[in-house]
Amino acid sequence: MEMRTEGPIRTRREGAILEVTLDRPKANAIDLVTSRIMGLTFRDFRDDDSLRVCILRAEGDKFFCPGWDLKAAAGGDAVDGDYGVGGFGGLQELPNLNKPVIAAVNGICCGGGLELALSADLILCSSNATFALPEIRSGTVADAASIKLPKRIPYHVAMDLLLTGRWFDAEEAHRWGLIKEICAPGDLLAKAWDLARLLESGPPLVYAAIKEVVREAENMRFQDALNRITKRQMPTVDRLYSSEDQLEGARAFAEKRDPVWKGR
Repeated sequence: MEMRTEGPIRTRREGAILEVTLDRPKANAIDLVTSRIMGLTFRDFRDDDSLRVCILRAEGDKFFCPGWDLKAAAGGDAVDGDYGVGGFGGLQELPNLNKPVIAAVNGICCGGGLELALSADLILCSSNATFALPEIRSGTVADAASIKLPKRIPYHVAMDLLLTGRWFDAEEAHRWGLIKEICAPGDLLAKAWDLARLLESGPPLVYAAIKEVVREAENMRFQDALNRITKRQMPTVDRLYSSEDQLEGARAFAEKRDPVWKGR
């Protein structure tokens, strides 16, 4: 196991899994410096071929993340300042992140904190998690959530959350499909690691292709997207179709055994 701390960000590595912990008392709010460190952390995860899955969590039981640090903003951090290579929180604008990311959400997750969670591929939350997009009350726009949320859940539900800024609990988040699983607070991290180990055992080149296809196809016509796949015009798809893993999957199926994925 390898552990490292840089400012408010702590990482723990076990096998091909990287756990990233936001630890910035009292509420895990994100300022510009923290965002830039997070961006470098997730960039390094993206670029390290020996890592396959990332867990994003926060220290403490009360807050996952309330988003933008308003005290830092009052002290001079510009809302349109340099958030770093991955945009706010290091994830939502990081290009070509073709590995699965799991968010383990505990406690309060609101504003930019909810936008950060939405940047993950899978979200687990504790039963005491609460969510909101309260930007409307501070006279600003929940920019990333305004783009993403109406594409993830029913339009009128998304607009209710955006226009009113109301709080909603884990059960409602699960009902709308934002959350994969609700866990007891003491079980959240273990459940996230169980899921990460499941993904760690899977085919990394297929995961990469899934993430690129989903990302690129979001605003494409179905046939245009399918043509790009079948003509191998997406880099991850082209790599997958030429890989040892593609052949290994077919051989393992024919031989009735578990495949051994090499990521090449």
